[in-house]
Amino acid sequence: MKRQGASSERKRARMPSGKAGAANGFLMEVCVDSVESAVNAERGGAGRIELCSGLLEGGTTPSMGVLQVVKQSVQIPVFVMIRPRGAICRPLPVTFHRAFDMVHDPMAALETLLTLGFERVLTSGCDSSALEGLPLIKRLIDQAKGRIVVMPGGGITDRNLQRILEGSGATEFHCSARTARDSGMKFRNFSVAMGASLSNSEYSLKVTDVTKVRTLNAIAKNILV
Repeated sequence: MKRQGASSERKRARMPSGKAGAANGFLMEVCVDSVESAVNAERGGAGRIELCSGLLEGGTTPSMGVLQVVKQSVQIPVFVMIRPRGAICRPLPVTFHRAFDMVHDPMAALETLLTLGFERVLTSGCDSSALEGLPLIKRLIDQAKGRIVVMPGGGITDRNLQRILEGSGATEFHCSARTARDSGMKFRNFSVAMGASLSNSEYSLKVTDVTKVRTLNAIAKNILV
């Protein structure tokens, strides 16, 4: 579950809370875990930020300090990942995250989210990626009829965004648009790993890429505006 950490009122790059669509025809949400990535997302044209920590674990709540610095550094809305989850954070707009993709009956679950007051749901269509789950995402959007925003996310890139948007009818989408960057560490002991063996290299960082965000933004504009 995510709650908003900045104003959701949209003039320029913002959207009215709880309503599908956006003033410019679409909205791109970029998932970030650092101040640098948040700034890059805004520079690239993102309309909203999902601020997380621990992306390798599926996203956890960031520290208050990171949230405060991000809010000072960007003008676009910032939605914060809340895990472990608590009560719905009324009156702030709330997005139900990809736990939705584990439900047994997604059509019934969508109606439950509406009853609970969620304003949008992030989903890969209960599949490994938004592209694989495209048929279900289309069914969810058709069922929602604008009552709740169904936001595709999971594996979205410049190679598949057009197909996902055209095939689903979505007006919002979620991506990370990250690229790996070598860390600044000079001495490296490759005999020791401080984390799980399956985790990413300790000598590289994944940061939101301005060029990737701009490319995705341009594709969405070409399709939806």
